[in-house]
Amino acid sequence: MKVDLVVIGGGPAGLAAAIEAKENGVDSILVLERDRELGGILQQCIHNGFGLHRFKEELTGPEYAERFINQLKEENIDYKLDTMVLDITEEKLVTAVNTTDGLMQIEAKAIVLAMGCLERTRGAINIPGTRASGVFTAGTAQRFVNMEGYMVGKDVVIVGSGDIGLVMARRMTLEGANVHAVVELMPYSGGLARNIVQCLNDFDIPLLLSHTVTEVRGKERVEEIVIQQVDEAMQLVPGTEKTIACDTLLLSVGLIPENELSKKANITLNPLTNGPDVNESMETSIPGIFACGNVVHVHDLVDWVTEESCRAGRSAARYVKDELTSGSGTLSTTPSSGVRYVVPQFIEPNNIDGNKLTLMFRTDAVYENVRIVLMNNGTRIKSVKKRHMVPAEMESVLLKAKDLEKITAGEISIAIEQEEAVLS
Repeated sequence: MKVDLVVIGGGPAGLAAAIEAKENGVDSILVLERDRELGGILQQCIHNGFGLHRFKEELTGPEYAERFINQLKEENIDYKLDTMVLDITEEKLVTAVNTTDGLMQIEAKAIVLAMGCLERTRGAINIPGTRASGVFTAGTAQRFVNMEGYMVGKDVVIVGSGDIGLVMARRMTLEGANVHAVVELMPYSGGLARNIVQCLNDFDIPLLLSHTVTEVRGKERVEEIVIQQVDEAMQLVPGTEKTIACDTLLLSVGLIPENELSKKANITLNPLTNGPDVNESMETSIPGIFACGNVVHVHDLVDWVTEESCRAGRSAARYVKDELTSGSGTLSTTPSSGVRYVVPQFIEPNNIDGNKLTLMFRTDAVYENVRIVLMNNGTRIKSVKKRHMVPAEMESVLLKAKDLEKITAGEISIAIEQEEAVLS
């Protein structure tokens, strides 16, 4: 089989990229999705809060996904469900399998990677104790409750205050469970402020910051857990142990971009994001292979996934039409003081779409009254005032034409500076 563009993943990133590529002149597109339906993780996110930026209205996850699924079908873009991609190569040969077509090999002119991310498990964070049943990742529990119709427990403790954990605290409460607490290792929440208010405060669910689970007890089923406070150095504080009787422990302890296929194609991965290094066009280190969404870096809002994926789709179309200059470009971005990472990592000025470029990043701590400062070869090119910044919320800086004119080849660094230091 030969197509112009293969999109791996039929979630919000893959759908947006495929539609955008179609609207930019690519007719031969195939979307490969391993689940039984399109929409990805949005299908199990039945709470609202999606689409506020994209559509200026509040949608549930399935409603947000439905708009793109309908558009995909109206555009007559081909897709295959229940299809697992086994391998991709640098030559853009895709090997996939399903029960209808069997083993397939697809030659593509371009590929968009939109595989999303995985949840960290109990094994990934080494929680001690017995291996009793009743320990779930929050996303797995969400799928059981919202899509499969199974209740996973009655007395629940949630570890990690990421958005999935916060949403599941509310969801389990609404389904009749007693959620005793959300336990967070860090001194700040890993979720959006609106979710802390709407999912915890509104339901009187305690958020225990600077705490961790030190033991799971139970023979067949979880019977109780032990939590303990940690100090600023993340060391356990003796004498703060507390036992909570429960039958279920939900883990919301981080997401990891799913890049096993990227590794097979020898795509360069970034140690800070665990996703591919990409340039301004969302092109990876392999020409013609693009990436977008949570496979690049974990997003907080699906609206940003869509925006980024549209850029990947437009770029893939330009590549197919031989209008794109591949490569790492003449500029690189570097996270500096207070910044964990920056996407994209490389920039080719000739490819910048619409003469404006958005740099996305996350901070490494909570900051108040600061400035985001961009430097290029020792010259300040932009400074943006911010009153409040937290690691849970993705930040961005838009570089317009007047900003881009100041940039020469070399490195763009992004740092967080205290406002007083800037004014002095």
